[in-house]
Amino acid sequence: MNIMTRRSDASRKPVGQIVLVLQGGGALGAYQAGVYQGLSEAGIQPDWVIGTSIGAINAALIAGNKPADRLDRLKAFWDRVTMRSPLRAPWMSLLGNTLSNLGVLAQGVPGFFRPNPDAAWGLHFPAGPGLAAYYGTDPLRDTLSGLIDIERLNSGAMRVTVGAVNVKSGEMRYFDSRDMRLAIPHVMASGALPPAFPAIEIEGEHYWDGGIYSNTPIEVVFDDMPRRDGLIFAVDLWQPHGDLPETLWQAMTRHKDIQYSSRGLSHVARQQQLHRLRHVVRELTARLPKEMTGDPMVAELSSYGCGSTMHLVRLLAPRLDREDHTKDIDFSAEGIELRWQAGYDYVRRAIEKKPWDCEVDALTGVLIHEAHEEPTMVEHA
Repeated sequence: MNIMTRRSDASRKPVGQIVLVLQGGGALGAYQAGVYQGLSEAGIQPDWVIGTSIGAINAALIAGNKPADRLDRLKAFWDRVTMRSPLRAPWMSLLGNTLSNLGVLAQGVPGFFRPNPDAAWGLHFPAGPGLAAYYGTDPLRDTLSGLIDIERLNSGAMRVTVGAVNVKSGEMRYFDSRDMRLAIPHVMASGALPPAFPAIEIEGEHYWDGGIYSNTPIEVVFDDMPRRDGLIFAVDLWQPHGDLPETLWQAMTRHKDIQYSSRGLSHVARQQQLHRLRHVVRELTARLPKEMTGDPMVAELSSYGCGSTMHLVRLLAPRLDREDHTKDIDFSAEGIELRWQAGYDYVRRAIEKKPWDCEVDALTGVLIHEAHEEPTMVEHA
């Protein structure tokens, strides 16, 4: 079939909505802040930002502030959660980052979480759903309350969606500012990773971190109605591909990467298939005789057609030298700085190349653009 191609107008301004999708990953979320800085400096502001876990926190910091204040609020958050601990000494770098990262488990992270005294009573102590965790997140509530303008978050200037899972039903729920009023508990619920953090109660239901169900909230964009043309920047923090582990320590690292990368590529591949079928339906409908278009059955079938085109720019966080399965609690100043800079550099290269400015087959609904086949190894001080 000879279907004509079309070229987007992305060389001047991306067609349709601009969406920023942020995966969960604890301290790795500093990479997402760098990505936002790069987008902002290039004059690209998202119309919609979607996040899970630390991605939800970054999303709320972006959407919950005026454009001129967003970068400052992101920097303020990441500065507050930076570990400047006496447990960290220069000689620790000879042993890798694990020892200093494990210090986080003992003392928590300032402005984020602190040890829960009730946890000392043991695994079977009936603390209740709001306290059944190793740490308390009241510091995070205070931090976010001071950095997020709730009225701005709900103003409609930028749509924001955060994902959490209902503890009792096990169902994923996306709290969306388009459909409801969001508050600090919605953001905290998305980052309430058990058993470290307690469930957050919202309207009589308790929620945990959405990452335990789906850590890559990209499906929200593809399932949204009505569908729109769009340029999607998806910031992934976990490595879907890796070497075969040879030690138990390496196996723990590889397991965590696989678990939290959440089959992102397979989800997108399935959406590519679905959107291609929708485009096929549209093309077939356009070729029907006019006398058939008034048939109710034909009208219903043709409603499954779609002509939207979505460009997905996938930004995969680079590996830091000597990182392991504790990397998501690497809140060291060095780790945060390196990841922030890596995200900034990565998206700037993508913007310079403009991979979305390309010929598009009329039957293609989702195009994936990879800035690099393999993320660069970044040396950790």
